[in-house]
Amino acid sequence: MRTMACAGLVVERALAAAKSAAVVGATTFDVDAAAAKAIADDGATSNFLGYHGFPASCCVSINDEVVHGIPGTRVIHDGDVVSIDCGAVIDGWHGDSAISFIVGTPQSASDVSLLKETRRSLFAGIAALATASRLGEVSAAIEDVANAAGLFPLEGYVGHGIGTAMHQAPDVMNYRTRSRGAKVRPGMCIAIEPMLVIGTGDSNTLADDWTVISADGSRAAHWEHSVAIHDEGIWVLTATDGGAAGLAEFGVSPAPLPSL
Repeated sequence: MRTMACAGLVVERALAAAKSAAVVGATTFDVDAAAAKAIADDGATSNFLGYHGFPASCCVSINDEVVHGIPGTRVIHDGDVVSIDCGAVIDGWHGDSAISFIVGTPQSASDVSLLKETRRSLFAGIAALATASRLGEVSAAIEDVANAAGLFPLEGYVGHGIGTAMHQAPDVMNYRTRSRGAKVRPGMCIAIEPMLVIGTGDSNTLADDWTVISADGSRAAHWEHSVAIHDEGIWVLTATDGGAAGLAEFGVSPAPLPSL
């Protein structure tokens, strides 16, 4: 887990660099270049670049693009909702995280609420993980925040296990299902990633076979953290504070990894 924590902090810094590059007039390629430089400067490798042929170091999705947006010539405008998903690998161990934010001046109160509540749903899920016996409890916590805010989880897209590969079992749903989910146990590391949409949870995939857009053109947000479960509790691997700031609202404190 120690190496995964190092990879996680590389991702945190890469996302910060990418966000700083996401200014009015910049292209999504500029955002990706900033993330790629940050990953390389830390001596890590992007686990997105080349993944099933993906051509960039991060996904940059704008407005109705929910996830998997391919960086390119698209220009960022004032008021755009931008989601960036990024990952890095160190010595074979992976980190994965995502953030969403508004560039410049928000266009509406609903955009502001979308970002706030998607992030809250993430930390509600992480907080539930601290005492959960099954991953379905995490899914329920995410869905409860989404429902209360009038938002819809993107159907068919889920969180996942993470470790020596970026995507591993088990799946981490963002909404309730009949399954109670995998048992939660020390040594497990999972990526929790709610993708919430203002409209419905339906989506389409563009002709590039990557970019997922909301079916009705409504805006979406995506937040993600990689989280470790150990004997003493949980620790957010992709946050310097272990997730303390986001978890405080839910009365949960992260427990530092014993090996750190």
